[in-house]
Amino acid sequence: MSKTNFGYVRVAAAVPMVHLADCQANAEECFKLVQEAAKQNVQIVCFPELSITGYTCADLFHNQQLITDAENALQWLAEQTAKIDIIVIVGLPVRCGNSLFNAAAVLRGGKIVAVNAKTWLPNYNEFYEHRWFAPAVSAVRDSITLCNQTVKFGRNLIFDGGEVSFAIEICEDLWTPIPPSSVESLAGAHLIFNLSASDEVLGKHRYLRSLIEQQSARCIAGYIYASSGFGESSTDLYFAGNGLIAENGTMVAESQRFSMDKQLVVTDIDIEKLIADRQKNSTFMTGAGVVRSELYTVVSIDFPESKTTDLQRNIDASPFVPSDETNRQQNCQEIFSIQTGALAHRLKHIGCKRAVVGISGGLDSTLALLVTAKTFDRIGLSRKNIIGITMPGFGTTNRTYNNAVAMMRALGVDCREISIKAACEQHFADIGHDINTHDVTYENSQARERTQILMDVANKENAIVIGTGDLSELALGWCTYNGDHMSMYAVNAGVPKTLVKYLVKYVADFEIDVDAKPYLYDVIDTPISPELLPADSNGNIAQKTEDLVGPYELHDFFIYHFVRNGFAPEKIFYLARKAFAGAYSDDIIDKWLRVFVRRFFTQQFKRSCMPDGPKVGSVSLSPRGDWRMPSDAAWKWLLNGHSDR
Repeated sequence: MSKTNFGYVRVAAAVPMVHLADCQANAEECFKLVQEAAKQNVQIVCFPELSITGYTCADLFHNQQLITDAENALQWLAEQTAKIDIIVIVGLPVRCGNSLFNAAAVLRGGKIVAVNAKTWLPNYNEFYEHRWFAPAVSAVRDSITLCNQTVKFGRNLIFDGGEVSFAIEICEDLWTPIPPSSVESLAGAHLIFNLSASDEVLGKHRYLRSLIEQQSARCIAGYIYASSGFGESSTDLYFAGNGLIAENGTMVAESQRFSMDKQLVVTDIDIEKLIADRQKNSTFMTGAGVVRSELYTVVSIDFPESKTTDLQRNIDASPFVPSDETNRQQNCQEIFSIQTGALAHRLKHIGCKRAVVGISGGLDSTLALLVTAKTFDRIGLSRKNIIGITMPGFGTTNRTYNNAVAMMRALGVDCREISIKAACEQHFADIGHDINTHDVTYENSQARERTQILMDVANKENAIVIGTGDLSELALGWCTYNGDHMSMYAVNAGVPKTLVKYLVKYVADFEIDVDAKPYLYDVIDTPISPELLPADSNGNIAQKTEDLVGPYELHDFFIYHFVRNGFAPEKIFYLARKAFAGAYSDDIIDKWLRVFVRRFFTQQFKRSCMPDGPKVGSVSLSPRGDWRMPSDAAWKWLLNGHSDR
């Protein structure tokens, strides 16, 4: 993949104005959009089904002059695009033997590379294409002469451009039980282009979007769909001009429906990500054995070089948090249900009716307490069986202490307070540590003292300790080994830090007692801190985690793209610059990315023995599940490609 664009390919779905049965006028409309696409550095542009003639010509397709005009218009379009560095996919009727086929011609450098015929023809209501066209399987030859060229002809053609391959299906092909793209993607196609002419009826568009998203997900591919628009016959139907582009289950770009103007939908597809997903998903290639070489034909094509480093797509700065409030609420509801369901099963399995939670007044312990309270409600146990323990130490502030106590009382749990100060002072004396030396020993001793209290109370009360640490802390190793790193069930282990506050807000708004709501909201507004160092002169938190380890929104971005997508630091930096433009400078992003890489590798030993906890999203660091890594793996090699920063 090119290092300048990190494996992105720029594609376009074109929706031209239609001049029904006027082939030259349609070719000229297509050429205008090809020129516009070239200005935007598009590498492949796809037009709708039968775009040279128009889809709704009906019995005019039996007119030999129309078919000849279509071929002449294709020749003209090929000549006009000869010096434009772009691949053009355009639809037209073509002859092969004694039959006429609904087909797509692929143009490159003034030549026709190959022609792909439609596999499945609709035979219902107004779409009775069998009246005019033959299905691809009835072709008597695998090549045709078109525009004075002899080219490959048929179905399931794989256009191999070296590092990028693509394939074509036409309209109805997508709606069948086994679309051609299912075979084509197994055969290596990263991009699927669909030339379509789909009319509008109530509710159909929602289904179409879902169909495209699902097929792109099944194929782990980019799916580019271009459908006929304004100018098609309105005798019995209306065509709204859908240009839709999806990538592995997500719609990344789409046209404006019902527009009376031509449209060009442009975006960048991440081929590198698709390849990584296919490699990781072992079930994807399990069915490759059924894709025999005779089912598809590979056609070599000169793939255009990328000419831009500016991505034409949105890069989400918070990949773990849906930007849409409705989706975010639904996600929070589902995650919270996974957490409570998992804890309920664990409690029932071991026959345990009591739980211990250490409550600091911070976000993570608050979420753990809420999960535990809701779980006890679900399984019919009294919340008094939940022992909430606040353990003030040298850095505890009034704000967090008061919130911890108030929350526990509002939720009706067994509220206890055990100060760790005297125990830590004795411990410092025992090991010969100066209490005025605020180093790692000073901090970690407090964390381990708290864990010892929780574990021993759990033993005494026949309970289990509920872990509070989240996924982001595990990734960075921002936890004390055998201190807050340890528990008997870690309900937050799959939840990234950027999502924790949204989960707490969701629970405050929809799931839990109204009396606890004001305290939960104040917890959300409290700076993130382990509170292991003394407060400042005003009694406020002095030790802020993000000042020490870096902004969690950056680290969660790094975690997602490193673990989920397998990207190198150089590409993560490239994406972060776009996602956080105006929020962080290049130097700040670079600084914390280097910290992330170093900490992620050197702190693996903590993840190698982490407690059980439920996976809630696409990223998990459990050594028994999604992330298996040696604790002593080298890490500096990862930054070699990023050393110029």
